Amino acid sequence: MTGANDILQLDRAHVWHPCTQMKDHEQQPPLEIVRGDGSLVFDAAGRRYIDGISSWWVNLLGHAHPRLTRVLQEQAATLEQVIFAGFTHAPGARLAARLCAAAPGGYAKVFYADCGSAAVGQPRKRRFLSIVGAYHGETLGALSVGGLALYREKFAPLLLDTLLVPGPDCFRCPCQQTRATCAAECFAPMQAALDAHAADLAAVFIEPLVQCANGMNMYSPVYLKKLAAACAAAGVHLIADEIAVGFGRTGTLFACEQAGIAPDFMCLSKGLTGGYLPFAAVLVRDLQTFDAFYGEHAEQKAFYHSHSYTGNPMACRLALETLDILETEVLAALPARITALQHVLASLAGLEHVGETRQCGFIGAIELVAARAGKRAYPPEQRTGWQVYRAALRRGAILRPLGDVVYFMAPLTIPLDVLEELGAIARDSIREVTER
Repeated sequence: MTGANDILQLDRAHVWHPCTQMKDHEQQPPLEIVRGDGSLVFDAAGRRYIDGISSWWVNLLGHAHPRLTRVLQEQAATLEQVIFAGFTHAPGARLAARLCAAAPGGYAKVFYADCGSAAVGQPRKRRFLSIVGAYHGETLGALSVGGLALYREKFAPLLLDTLLVPGPDCFRCPCQQTRATCAAECFAPMQAALDAHAADLAAVFIEPLVQCANGMNMYSPVYLKKLAAACAAAGVHLIADEIAVGFGRTGTLFACEQAGIAPDFMCLSKGLTGGYLPFAAVLVRDLQTFDAFYGEHAEQKAFYHSHSYTGNPMACRLALETLDILETEVLAALPARITALQHVLASLAGLEHVGETRQCGFIGAIELVAARAGKRAYPPEQRTGWQVYRAALRRGAILRPLGDVVYFMAPLTIPLDVLEELGAIARDSIREVTER
């Protein structure tokens, strides 16, 4: 039997962790997590941790959910995988119909992929437009429409031609107005780009309501409404990346519902299987896109794009059960949890080095600043957010920051008392780091 020290030695010798400066493990070795239960995970020593970030935003309904575990076992014992080119199965067909019916505005077709980055993919026309700070994944197509230099710079020579324009940044926006009004004023760069480049643009990519990787930057549905109308007027596709914000995260099943829009394409992943398996889906509203690839074999116009695990039956079955749980148990109880998160954030807002707390549905964020006056940021080399993360780990919570933004994106099923405990750990950890 392999012990905890053996696992850490094997990890140190052979594992290259994602999105990690591996030298940090000299100070903070990785924790060996051995099991999960609801909103908690447990390490090899038996210590519990509140999963405040849903294990990178995927664990929608809590760890080891009994219903999801049961259907996974049932499906694995029946049909675990089959080629999805020329074949189909009940979970895949039923899920496609279910997603088309559930998404706002009515959708016609679903294309399955195996991760969020693959769901974003590449449209066919020449240029794409997105906003600064956007994050859509890390395949080359997805990086091309992203706006975070941290991810783009090293691959710049390989990326597709993309236009980036400033988007809404309500924390540091010079207009200093409400988010709804600010969104109206901040839309000007997007409108100007559409006016100037509509003839060349295939699509605009947008993360509805929350730019998660960009410090949980939140903005008003007004911006989305304006964008949908402007894209329609310009004849440019609108692609909504709901990979992180869909399935109740923002308070509704899909974030786009809050703006009353139906984008031409909708990209889904992460919580789609409740966090059990990697899986993604692209919803297509306009059949003209589908028809562009429809024809005789000799025309060679089929959509020749695939993944080995496209339409995996276990993932499809999990997704169907996830939708059932959301609709029958979770969404009705979500307003109470959203209110509880509001109270948690209010308890943090008065801390000396909290520049802003912000919330969209069941996503909350705390922007740490060196000084409130002028919203002066901490020097990056100080790594204030990372220090808070380490302090929270010592207290029994996983709060992996985005720079100096500490955020809450807990499972939608987290008990209210555990949510309060998470808030208290965040408060004590922020004070420990910022007030010494």
